[in-house]
Amino acid sequence: MKILVANRGEIAIRIMRTCREFGLKSVAVYSEADKNALHVRYADEAVAIGPTPAAQSYLNGKSILHAALQVGAKAIHPGYGFLSENADFAREVEQNGLTFIGPTPEVLSLTGDKLAARKIAREAGLPVLAGSDVPLGESIPVNLARQVPYPILIKAVSGGGGRGIRLVKNPEEFSFMLESAQKEALAAFGNDTVYLEQLVQSARHIEVQILGDGQGDVVCLGERECSIQRRHQKLIEEAPAPGLTDEQRNELYEYAVRLAKMLRYRSLGTVEFLMDEEGHFFFIEVNPRIQVEHTVTEMVTRTDLVAAQLELAVNGRMGYFQDQVALQGWAIEARILAEDAENNFIPATGTVEYLHEPGGPGIRVDSALFTGMEITTDYDSMVAKVIAWGENRDHAIRRLQRALVEYRLVGILTNIEFLQQILASEKFIGGNANTTYLDHFKLIPLRQESSIEEEIALAAALVTHHSRKESQKKTHGSIWLATAWREQMRGTP
Repeated sequence: MKILVANRGEIAIRIMRTCREFGLKSVAVYSEADKNALHVRYADEAVAIGPTPAAQSYLNGKSILHAALQVGAKAIHPGYGFLSENADFAREVEQNGLTFIGPTPEVLSLTGDKLAARKIAREAGLPVLAGSDVPLGESIPVNLARQVPYPILIKAVSGGGGRGIRLVKNPEEFSFMLESAQKEALAAFGNDTVYLEQLVQSARHIEVQILGDGQGDVVCLGERECSIQRRHQKLIEEAPAPGLTDEQRNELYEYAVRLAKMLRYRSLGTVEFLMDEEGHFFFIEVNPRIQVEHTVTEMVTRTDLVAAQLELAVNGRMGYFQDQVALQGWAIEARILAEDAENNFIPATGTVEYLHEPGGPGIRVDSALFTGMEITTDYDSMVAKVIAWGENRDHAIRRLQRALVEYRLVGILTNIEFLQQILASEKFIGGNANTTYLDHFKLIPLRQESSIEEEIALAAALVTHHSRKESQKKTHGSIWLATAWREQMRGTP
């Protein structure tokens, strides 16, 4: 059986690895820019689907479906982003006799429209934030303005990933922020419909991982904390969420399972909540796909979530039962982004000149990087994820800190040192960070002007290095000594 993976980068490779373990053939799709990408080389087959712009390739459902039919694939796994939440694409896939590895088109339609999702969550008895139940017009209705005082959030009805969201602090900002949110939503999702929602001050972002069989049976695989965000984009995620009581966890799980059963949810999904300072939860949305941060759930539950998706798609049944799910230890993920942390975090470009990814006990790296790879701004800036498991939260933090110190990526700017500063901060270590923490986080300048002494020392090291290389050429020195010297010069631990 062949599975076409309608995605790129680390998530494509992640899915293909489990396909290989299952004895299933994987098919990659790629744009012109990705013809030499690692996911293309890893797959059993690969098909070109269009030019570099995502709209003409990874978002081109007809081209992807044609590729699947062309190679005889029996199912399509969309990964995250791109077409993963597109109900029309899922419907076309199933109308052509293929399996869409994700929720049904009907559920995608409901969850993809956040106003519809709010309505059904309220019907299921979940606490829902105050806000509009209809699309937002040019002004806020008077009755709604009384219920939802400033500051407020304007949010896109479609999509996710923090796009199409604007914070409005006062009435004077409303028109500008409304237009800004609509423009970004239209560009990102092809739909400029937005709505209004109450802003929860000092909130924590906590989500629950679910797996359903589409017939009403649902398994809950614990929760994740995703409060470390910049511009509504998650940077660090962990499982379980720190500081929750058993009573709070059970409440969260009950809400998530209740909603999933009402939806007759199929495949993986995430029910997302905000928690206020008093410990009250509020439903915000359902992400009907595998999440970037699914890795931390896998580490603490010792499960393969992609395998669960594939077993459901291939055999029509779930491979896990609730009494089999038990959390062990703690896991934390850090997203490595190609960006300039000292220049307003603008996306960075360049060529990967040297790469050394960390390893050792409890460390997992999901990436599609390789030496010589060109990093462009054509797609998302995330280039890798580093995940650490520990016996407890402190252990996991220390392991992740160690792994980030070991990470070597030369040729492109990244946010690694910024992540290190967050992990070392008192508020993060104490488990007290909320979604606005990074708004006030003081970044210590990462790159200092080198002193004349440092420059002289570097020059001397290079001269010594060159002399040793010449000596080795003459004496045919040990290749092991030469390798050790190269690693020492690179600074590899």
